[in-house]
Amino acid sequence: MPANNGYKVIGTRPIRHDGVDKVTGRAIYGADTQLAGLLYGQVLRSPHAHARIKSIDTSKAVALPGVKAVLTGTDLPDAGDQIVDLGEGPARLKYLRDNVLATDKALYSGHPVAAVAATSVHVAEEALDLIEVEYEELEAVLDVREAMQEGAPQLHDDMTTQEFGEDTGRKSNLATHFEHRLGDADKAFAEADVVVEREFQTATVHQGYIEPHNATASWNADGQLTVWTSTQGSFTARAQVGAVLDMPISKIKVVPQEIGGGFGGKIPIYLEPVAALLSKASGQPVKMIMTRPAVFESTGPTPGSYIKIKMGADNSGKIVAADAYIAFESGAYPGGLVGAAAMCVFSCYDIPDGRIDCYDVVVNKPRSFAYRAPGSTQVAFATEHVVDLLAAQLGMEPLEIRLKNNATTGTRRIDGVVYPKMGCKEVLEAIRDSEHYQSSAPAGPNGGRGISVGYWFNVGLKSSCTASVNADGTVSLVEGSTDIGGTRTSVAMQFAETLGLQAEDVKPQVADTDSIGHTDVTGGSRVTYATGWAAYKAALDVQDQLCERAAQLWEVEAGQVEFDDGVFRSGDNELTFKELAGRLEETGGPVIGRATVDPDSGVGGSFAANIADVEVDPETGKVDILRFTVIQDAGRAIHPAYVEGQMQGGSVQGIGWALNEEYFYSGDGHLDNSSFLDYRIPTSLDLPMIETIIVEVPNPGHPYGVRGVGEANIAPPPAAIAAAIEDAVGVRPQELPMKPDRIVAALQAHEERAAQAAGG
Repeated sequence: MPANNGYKVIGTRPIRHDGVDKVTGRAIYGADTQLAGLLYGQVLRSPHAHARIKSIDTSKAVALPGVKAVLTGTDLPDAGDQIVDLGEGPARLKYLRDNVLATDKALYSGHPVAAVAATSVHVAEEALDLIEVEYEELEAVLDVREAMQEGAPQLHDDMTTQEFGEDTGRKSNLATHFEHRLGDADKAFAEADVVVEREFQTATVHQGYIEPHNATASWNADGQLTVWTSTQGSFTARAQVGAVLDMPISKIKVVPQEIGGGFGGKIPIYLEPVAALLSKASGQPVKMIMTRPAVFESTGPTPGSYIKIKMGADNSGKIVAADAYIAFESGAYPGGLVGAAAMCVFSCYDIPDGRIDCYDVVVNKPRSFAYRAPGSTQVAFATEHVVDLLAAQLGMEPLEIRLKNNATTGTRRIDGVVYPKMGCKEVLEAIRDSEHYQSSAPAGPNGGRGISVGYWFNVGLKSSCTASVNADGTVSLVEGSTDIGGTRTSVAMQFAETLGLQAEDVKPQVADTDSIGHTDVTGGSRVTYATGWAAYKAALDVQDQLCERAAQLWEVEAGQVEFDDGVFRSGDNELTFKELAGRLEETGGPVIGRATVDPDSGVGGSFAANIADVEVDPETGKVDILRFTVIQDAGRAIHPAYVEGQMQGGSVQGIGWALNEEYFYSGDGHLDNSSFLDYRIPTSLDLPMIETIIVEVPNPGHPYGVRGVGEANIAPPPAAIAAAIEDAVGVRPQELPMKPDRIVAALQAHEERAAQAAGG
């Protein structure tokens, strides 16, 4: 249980400010948007994974009564094929446009090719059936290693490989190849006493948010566009819409709605530009909501991967060398997440010599995108396996080798980052000291226990807040970060702590892009960290102004007014915050504090670890999780209940990733499990109670020591469960998900090898 450390608000558990609206159904989500004259849009999607679009005939759809507008990719404005940076790294504008509505090629099954707006959803769906598309079907490539082979079907005729920052001029599906090096890995491996190398594969996995993508757009007669959407970043959405529509952002307002889950998957745009152009063409507002199959087939899942890890250690257990080969599927368009994987692959260990070799590869699947610590889960699954094998060969316990090699202050990662004060050691020590770890491992021949550790960094980026002091001593706090996990409250609590208020005295709201300064996406574990920092600075601005107002009342210099714990003092004069707020009209009127921050992302970062107890049925391969604990460094737990919720939620998603979640494609590239009936996320019946242990190693780069906690917790579960499976039945799958048939196959192969050895 985190200590309050002298704080009055931070570390407490107030009721979230939006709680009543959420539990009573009054909160407005994207699908709830209603406007006068509303039309309904639907999208026609390619049935082919790879096909050239020869022609699209929309005439029959246009003639259908009730249809008000029809679009194809040729209706998107052509602003040239420039490179743009819209908040998520540089990208080709053509790729961004074509992912919204394809022009020359369909590159995955479900790729949008046309759209309609009609007086009802049913008329719109009927109109889609009337659109005639002539395709030239092409061979699809669905696996990262196959796509990298010479002679593989090429997705983009003009794409050439960028290698080490240079254009090679070589056409292929390999978009980017880069490398990180530290020291001399080859020499270190040659001198190592023990070397282990293994290969791993992970499947494409979806974020599994319950709310589908949606957008409502109204293109006004004056040329102003308003978009209501469930997005993780209204300013990023505005920038992307502006780029696709070749439109200045000053003419676009994005109104963020409540969001029913995102986990990184609701950062990119899909429907917003389509709804906008349908609104422009029809002269009426247009609402679009994806079907569940469309969400699975057409939005950005996490990349499938092929990973090879090699690590070496000396006889004392010190890891002396590491080498990673990481190939990620970026989906239909380049710009995948292998860079983040490179940052995380060896991030938990202090390794003096190493190399990380990375490949971003296009395949005929939807463009991959962020999913909670993107890239970290895949590489943690691989690295933690090899660390366990090193420990076994050296006769060490898995926790012992981790404590001997944990990253710490001053550790230089292979990608060049040098750690400030970090909590990896403290998280590992919390494993050691936990009741779970100290308890007996599962009894019986098929029970096992495993541990693992993972990492994710804080993104800094920009956040803005404004704060208006009300006459009754409350404060209206306006910020721009979409609230996914209770951040309205965690941000408001930091504001309240700074001014000696109660959390309930601060009334937070998330505003649209016309009503608050630029604020980057809700993602990268940044909101409580960065937007909380903006709230802290806005509170200091309010404090400075109120000191001046108190000085006017007392006829002293502002520098003579002191503020402490919600009370202003000068000599014998004293006013509480609420008392002074009630006298603002006497001293010049309203007080409004404001702040914008762009903090360093290098000083945050969080480590998370798991202890997993499982039981494996060797006949069926079914894995039951008996007990599961997550430990994480929160820096400072602003609202411990929300921190625990993030830890539990990420763990559940990691468990699903470990055991059963995957995209299952047919040979021709059609997604065969595009519903929650067939794409199996964990339910309460699949899970034990997720136990939590919060570690607090304050972040030296934040005024309250905050570290983002939304993401690191998804990284370690697959590795911990894999280790527990091995402890239970002696085999450890090297492919995700570790579904029953793979476990049975591994057990059979293990038995065959044992029989051959006995016979030999």
